[in-house]
Amino acid sequence: MAVKKETKTKKDKKAVKASVYVEATGRRKTSVARVRYFAKSEGGVIINGKKLNEYFPTDELRAIVESPMKKAKIEKYEITVRLSGGGIHSQAEAARHGISRALIGSSPELRGELKPLGFLTRDPRMKERRKFGLKKARKAPQWSKR
Repeated sequence: MAVKKETKTKKDKKAVKASVYVEATGRRKTSVARVRYFAKSEGGVIINGKKLNEYFPTDELRAIVESPMKKAKIEKYEITVRLSGGGIHSQAEAARHGISRALIGSSPELRGELKPLGFLTRDPRMKERRKFGLKKARKAPQWSKR
């Protein structure tokens, strides 16, 4: 979690807006989410250049991503997320993990609310590797006595 200063510039190279953000990383399976949290700005959640409603089509996935802000009772926020890898559900959970870490980076007192919900814990479950002599990770070829 790093606090950085970002300067947005126009074509004429004048500094338009300097804002401080907190950066964090969230992971789930093979999905990785790089999150930037801008406190006290109103922009909602932007994922890979798209709005939250465009990127995640179902209400369930949007609820997963927005759950840290709802539990922490934060109304004004702007969050940009860069997602890569994995499926759509694991991307939503990776984004939730990254957003939770970024919220803790900006205000550590939220840790008591988010930790019991499991939002700060990296889910270690991954796909098991395939072993030689087997068809899948554990499935063996059919055995016949004769």
